[in-house]
Amino acid sequence: MISLWVCYDFWSKSPMSKIKFHTTNSVFSLKGKRKFSNFLGSIFTEEKTLLKSLTIVFCDDEYLLNINKKFLKHHFYTDIITFDLTAQEEGIVGEIYISIDRVKENSINHFVLFENELARVIFHGALHLCGYNDKKKSEITIMRQKEEYYLRLFDKYH
Repeated sequence: MISLWVCYDFWSKSPMSKIKFHTTNSVFSLKGKRKFSNFLGSIFTEEKTLLKSLTIVFCDDEYLLNINKKFLKHHFYTDIITFDLTAQEEGIVGEIYISIDRVKENSINHFVLFENELARVIFHGALHLCGYNDKKKSEITIMRQKEEYYLRLFDKYH
């Protein structure tokens, strides 16, 4: 069973020191940063993936579109881009960029609360860093199952 409140390891005493949240030009502030950090630490623990550091950046559509064009050569809006920056060292180093504009629109289109959609997208990025993909239909199915699993746990304990 995963520890849903605190994830300790030999690098730090708190997941907050490994997981950082930033905001660019969007007007957004994540509520419950400590809860998200602890839970994200638990995801990496359950997925048997050592986390060294994770930066999550909340931005607007245009900011993420520019990243999408520059680094992925995609010319369309997206809700999330995840970069695995891990070198040869031990432990995942990652960056997750999330468009708050897309998350808001997706929550409306899928008839879910903004907070639930945001949590799903954050967990989606973490799952990419744990090795899950979503290019093939079979991969998408597994990714959605994992997202739902962690959403249920998060809702249950938070």
